[in-house]
Amino acid sequence: MVREFGIGIGMLLKGFRFWSVRPGLMALGLLPAFLAFLLLAAALIPFGLSLGILTDWATPFADGWVTPWREILRVSLGIVMFIAALALAGAVFTALTLTIGDPFYQRIWRGVEREYGTEPTGETGFWATVGEGIRLIALGVLVALLTLAIGFLPLVGGLLASVTGVVLSGRLLARELTGRAFDARGLSASSRSELLSVRRARVLGFGVATQLCFLVPLGAIITMPAAVAGSTMLARSLVEHPAETADA
Repeated sequence: MVREFGIGIGMLLKGFRFWSVRPGLMALGLLPAFLAFLLLAAALIPFGLSLGILTDWATPFADGWVTPWREILRVSLGIVMFIAALALAGAVFTALTLTIGDPFYQRIWRGVEREYGTEPTGETGFWATVGEGIRLIALGVLVALLTLAIGFLPLVGGLLASVTGVVLSGRLLARELTGRAFDARGLSASSRSELLSVRRARVLGFGVATQLCFLVPLGAIITMPAAVAGSTMLARSLVEHPAETADA
């Protein structure tokens, strides 16, 4: 399982290395990622700046508490709220970027397919991308709410919320990013779910690595083209070895 998790991380690294193979093609993916980043920053920055007001509003029962317990409670709550917002931001960023830059990312993943073998001939329409994006955001909301709920656990809540947010968000990102390669191969939702489950550690390794890169300042912009390339390689590896149960 650990080996498979490492292979998943390696898929993202291979996506980064694709810059040296097709730099011009990969550069196309920077602009839509930058635009999506600006839109999210416009929402996250005011949210972060207003956390003090939000935590005060959410904890009126602590107004009479003595220092430092009131501050500890509200700072901890603010951290958990921001962690939940980041979990949702990863899903929203991916959905927005793939929708805005659909023509560019189509060229990137097809370029990867041609580089490593035969390009599948199936269609991956724009509206399918929109539908998957809406689904991703909806699931991202659920992950954010779960992360927020876990954050209220005494003592370990903050740590558990961080880990849960990264793991679940990474899983969602991996499923979304492999969607084009699976669609082009005509795979049904049940078939792709089975493929993702067979090598779940590999899928999780790729998704967690991608989510962590997204959390680095400006990392999402640089990572997105590599994530599209790496997810295509990941999808190819899942399809080419469907019967192996490495995670068992």
